[in-house]
Amino acid sequence: MKYKAGLLVLVFVLGVFSSCKDLTDLNKNPNAINAEDGNVNLLMPSVLGPAARNYLSLGLENMAGAVQFIQRSGWAGGTNYFEWDNVDWGGYYDLLRTNALLIENANRDGFAFHEGVGLTMRAFLFGQIADYWGDAPYSMSLQGNTGDIKYLYPEYDTQEAIYNGVIADLKAAAALFATGDETFVDGNADLYFGGNSEAWEKFANSLLIRYYVRISEKNSDAKSAVEAIVAGGMYIQSSSEDATMDYTGGSNDTWPLVYDSETSSTRNLACSTIIDQMNSTNDPRKSVWFAPVAVRWVQDTNIEGAASDMLADGVPTSILPDWIDYQGADAEFTRLYNPNDVERNDNEFVGVSPGLLQTDIHSYNGCENGAQGRHNYHVSMLTREFMDGNPQPGDLLQARLVSAAEMHFTLSEMALKGWSVGDAETHYNAGVMASLETWGVEDQYDAFIAEVAFDGTEEQVLTQKWVASFCNATEAWNDYRRTGYPQFTLLDDVARAPYPALRFGYGGDELNNNTSNVNAAIEGLQTTEYSGAIGKNSVYSRTWLHQGTDVPY
Repeated sequence: MKYKAGLLVLVFVLGVFSSCKDLTDLNKNPNAINAEDGNVNLLMPSVLGPAARNYLSLGLENMAGAVQFIQRSGWAGGTNYFEWDNVDWGGYYDLLRTNALLIENANRDGFAFHEGVGLTMRAFLFGQIADYWGDAPYSMSLQGNTGDIKYLYPEYDTQEAIYNGVIADLKAAAALFATGDETFVDGNADLYFGGNSEAWEKFANSLLIRYYVRISEKNSDAKSAVEAIVAGGMYIQSSSEDATMDYTGGSNDTWPLVYDSETSSTRNLACSTIIDQMNSTNDPRKSVWFAPVAVRWVQDTNIEGAASDMLADGVPTSILPDWIDYQGADAEFTRLYNPNDVERNDNEFVGVSPGLLQTDIHSYNGCENGAQGRHNYHVSMLTREFMDGNPQPGDLLQARLVSAAEMHFTLSEMALKGWSVGDAETHYNAGVMASLETWGVEDQYDAFIAEVAFDGTEEQVLTQKWVASFCNATEAWNDYRRTGYPQFTLLDDVARAPYPALRFGYGGDELNNNTSNVNAAIEGLQTTEYSGAIGKNSVYSRTWLHQGTDVPY
């Protein structure tokens, strides 16, 4: 009896353990990404898509205000006045966690292409974190699942160390792509290049050029490294090679600017800085990006002041050309003014002066309909192509991560500094052509290059590079902080300074939950005369990269 009882206990215990194992298997979430079974072809688009969309959104909105492409007539703080205090970076680290799994599984399974993609995207994302904030968790990041509590409160690496890591990753990625190994590659999963390892090698090397130049004043290896890449020829040189991502129009893949009412559809206005530049050079990209004013001022010295009535094809009309009323109308709307009495901008394309008080934006250039959420019909907006919110694959509207235009203008600037990277004028002309090709106006190259013929100055190269970075304003901002070109100023001091901001402030999540480490990083920042009461964590303080310089101010 004792034997039978013991046998029953043993069978019961074995059954319990067997059942527990079965329950563990059954309780595994089939929808979760698990380290042991994350398919690299499924992981890849979950990194590439959000990374490109985030980069574009920043370049179209807040950064576009910082480099004076646009101004906003409502909810303008972040775009017009750089109210970037306490910006959290959780979205970047969320992507980096998924990307870490891509690298791990690709390395484990020997998939060189996918590992190269993962390394490139790690560099792309960490590079942005270093660009925007400065010091940040790097070597201790992405390890919160190890069980060691120290990784829940990671120490910060210096901005310099992060940039060095970015460069190391890009070198390793380029070497993997150079093997041509495309084992297990699903072209549909590669949202940028359709599984082309040579295109990815050029992308990685182009990012290397970008970051070597960015840190060139503090890195003695930058010059020779860029010269070697250019000599090898494996970088983006043609607009057809640009690192881009199409928008499909799906529910999770929509253009950042969706215009569906007067309040939302008239909020993004052209900035006078970019409009004045393009007007002065007869730039053919102007009409691709910006719409003519809805109501154009016309001089008439036979009247006093400015007429309140609108004219439609020269005939008085009761129609007020608000956003809804003038959409699709064939009539040309105008208003009359006497230039001896009042000042008006009567150009076809008009931009808002940067940094105006929001109430002044509403009434800018004599608009009498000015109010929150109403259309200023005497100022240019973005074109309908940018406004419809529904681009399709192959459209002009794409997320563009690196372009041939950027590369050629960068190398033109470096050639002027004496680097052996080719002829400065040749690269400058190629940069102009590449940008015109991107926006479908390459047939106007001859006329335009005559307007902006190469004059051998760094300022001209960087000005044309700034124009070409439309939709990629983050790179124009990085160039401005590095060189001081173009020389941006603001009309008012709403932004706490007469110049654009220099960084993002560390976010509340870090300040509240990783306090000692973020405070140590803040101590490494250098205040400027515009840091103000916020102190070292101000958007006007200098990170390591810009300390010890008087650029941009």
